[in-house]
Amino acid sequence: MSNQLKNPLVGGILQKGLKKMERIWITGFRSFELGVFGAKDPKVTVLKFALKKQLTSAIEDGATWLITGGQLGIEQYALEVGNQLRTEYPEFKTALMTPFQDFGQNWNENNRALLGALQASVDFTQAVSQKPYQDPSQLKNYQNFMLQHTERAIVVYDQQAETSKVQYTVQAIQNYQKHTDYEVTLIDFDRLQEYSEEYAETLNDWE
Repeated sequence: MSNQLKNPLVGGILQKGLKKMERIWITGFRSFELGVFGAKDPKVTVLKFALKKQLTSAIEDGATWLITGGQLGIEQYALEVGNQLRTEYPEFKTALMTPFQDFGQNWNENNRALLGALQASVDFTQAVSQKPYQDPSQLKNYQNFMLQHTERAIVVYDQQAETSKVQYTVQAIQNYQKHTDYEVTLIDFDRLQEYSEEYAETLNDWE
């Protein structure tokens, strides 16, 4: 079945208020902000380990959908992890939402291929704006859309990264929390270090 056919955002499938339905938005640093420039970078393994721990816990608490974007870095890692977890949790679904129609077109061929492969592998994918990129308002609308169609967020971000655009997402979430019951989990550099040490311990257990 085409991943365009089942829309998790309309038709009552994922409407707020349904019992035991929880949609999670995972976002965070882009790969270059993490100093990651290849899929074989050891940091990717630790990041996916952290995301798997978070996502598995969320699924066991009732999460039914992962909804995220297609940015290189945390968003793509989260989708890869989410897609893998569908084997263990068949009821769990993944969705890739882009802010505008031509998202990723200015990327190099390899990165476009990565995005295309993910779009083909998720349960649902669509652009929030059905137009090509025009102005920053599309990005703001995308933030609002993601907040209104999820119940909680997991954000990989640290305040030390003052130039990261993720700060605007965190600000949007904090503003949204002022009038809406919305849960957010922030994974900062210290927490990532803890995950790194935890992952190293799992390797030692196999020795």
